[in-house]
Amino acid sequence: MNICLFTPEEIAKPLDIRDARAEHILKILHKKVGDSFTAGVIGGMAGHATITGIDIREESSPDGRKHFDAGSIRFSFTEESDGKPLFPLCMIIGFPRPIQLKRLLRDMAGLGVAEIHLTGTELGDKSYLKSNLATSDAGYQMLLEGTQQAGGTHVPRLFRHNTLAECLAAVDGDCRRLALDNVRPETSLHAFLLQHPEEKMPRTVAAIGSERGWTDSERQLLSHSGYTLLGMGSRILRTETAATVAASLILAAGGALS
Repeated sequence: MNICLFTPEEIAKPLDIRDARAEHILKILHKKVGDSFTAGVIGGMAGHATITGIDIREESSPDGRKHFDAGSIRFSFTEESDGKPLFPLCMIIGFPRPIQLKRLLRDMAGLGVAEIHLTGTELGDKSYLKSNLATSDAGYQMLLEGTQQAGGTHVPRLFRHNTLAECLAAVDGDCRRLALDNVRPETSLHAFLLQHPEEKMPRTVAAIGSERGWTDSERQLLSHSGYTLLGMGSRILRTETAATVAASLILAAGGALS
C-alpha cells in the first residue's frame, strides 16, 4: 500500500483504530503523532496526512472474556496533486479463472486503465461469471488494492457482461478499437502502433479473449464492430498476461508511460 485512500466522508473524520488502514499506519509504517503519511481521496486529490492525535484504549466484550484495542487516529489532510488520473484505455476481457482475475484487476488498476469490461465468451467457462469476484464488490476491492499500490486515487470502473455482443454494445462510441487474436490477425499490435503514431493517447478499446480465445463468429462480430484483429506473436499467453502486455504496449505507444 503506497497510499492510504479514504472516501470524501472518511477524510474529515478520525480513523477507527481497528480499521486495516490504521493498522498499516501504526504497525507497518510505525507512524506517531506529528508524523505524516501519503493519503488521498478516492476519485479525488492526493496529498499527505499529518497525525494530530492517537487515542488507544482497551475495551472488553459484554461478558468480559475478550479484550481488544479501541480508539482512533486523528489527522489533517493537505491536498498536493491530482492523484494520477486514469488513461483513456478501456479493456474488454473474457472472464478468466477467478484466481487469475484477482491479479489481473490489480495489474489493470496499477497501469491506470480507465475501464475494465469482463465478458462471457463462447469458449469461456460459464461458471466464472458466477464467481464472487464477478457478483460482489470483491472485484472493486482488487481494483482499489491496485490503485493503492500504484499510489493513485482514481479507481477504474468495472463492468460485467454475459456475452461479447452485449459488451460491444455497451462500449460503443468514438474510439480506436483493437482486438487481440493469435489465430488470424491482420498484423501485429506492435506494427499497428508503429504505423499509427499518436501525439496524444487516443481513447482506445482493446479486447482480449478468454483462455481459449475467440471463435470465428466472435472474430466476425469484432470485425463488423470496427475492431482491428492484431497479434502479439505466436506464443499462447494467459489471459492476464495478454491483457497486461497489450495494455502496456498501447499505453507506452501513446506516451502514457513516459
